[in-house]
Amino acid sequence: MATQTPPDGAAERAGGPAETGPLRPAATFASGLASSRRTLRDRLASIRGRRPDGATWESLEEALLGADVGVATTMATLERLRSTADDQDIVDADELVHELADQMRAALDADRSLHVSAPDRKGATPVWLFVGVNGVGKTTTIGKVGARLSAEGQVVVMAAGDTFRAAATSQLQTWADRCGADLISGSAGADPSSVVHDAVSAAAARGADVVLADTAGRLQNRKNLMDELAKVRRVADREPGAVVETLLVIDATTGQNGLSQARAFAEATDVTGVVLTKLDGSAKGGIVFAIEAELGLRVKLVGLGEGANDLVDFDPDSYVDALLGADPDAGVPASHSPEQARPGD
Repeated sequence: MATQTPPDGAAERAGGPAETGPLRPAATFASGLASSRRTLRDRLASIRGRRPDGATWESLEEALLGADVGVATTMATLERLRSTADDQDIVDADELVHELADQMRAALDADRSLHVSAPDRKGATPVWLFVGVNGVGKTTTIGKVGARLSAEGQVVVMAAGDTFRAAATSQLQTWADRCGADLISGSAGADPSSVVHDAVSAAAARGADVVLADTAGRLQNRKNLMDELAKVRRVADREPGAVVETLLVIDATTGQNGLSQARAFAEATDVTGVVLTKLDGSAKGGIVFAIEAELGLRVKLVGLGEGANDLVDFDPDSYVDALLGADPDAGVPASHSPEQARPGD
């Protein structure tokens, strides 16, 4: 997990709470995106080996829309691709797909670091706040992140801010026990802001490196609940704490509905990044492009399976290669092979 200050920051993954070993190489993207890759490959198969024509562009449009890239992002992508094809006189559809892959990588070129300190709040206890609707995997994600941070030698405090679901607290307790983190919780139905505040105070007193704060799932169209979430963030950001990451957890299988979720949560909590879970269970892996292009949010972590090492740093190169079929069976060469992947991908 790429982090800032210190650079060995925090990786995320653990599927069964026990494993906290090093991340597997970027080949994980190839297996995790197999369903999305099949969808795109089937749609692009008809244009292979042909000279680009009107049908070619229609097939590309259908492929991107089918992968859930989104209407606005698809149209913008194809407009850029047409311009490049004209400028470079591209007369082969395979070359056109190569260029599409290059443009996709360029569109995802951005800083995705996870911050573990507040540069403008020296000495403050860093807080990572996890938000999202019900059932997207927030609590499990927190457990996996905590396990990784603990394995890297950081002192972690978890805040059971979901005070309305008893199972959330017991689930976090299991993770905390297994990775040696402290868990601060409250009574059922307690004010989540007070629980998070207590956790930050405890972390500061114990010299902990980071607080990972859970929050109750809520529908983005329930204003009272979104107002409550905004309050949780304000309280978490008070001395001695500083919110350095507000991570919106989205279930990739929800597709474009995830965009409406992201908009509402971003307005309420100043989201700094996205955790996209269950990407392996979706045939519409292109949602990453829609999230980033339409909302300006960076996908920082993705879930590529249920195993202990299946929540990984989002790597644009590996993602695009896997999405467009850059594997032994596919026709689009990878920009780099899995063996060349950077450590920690």
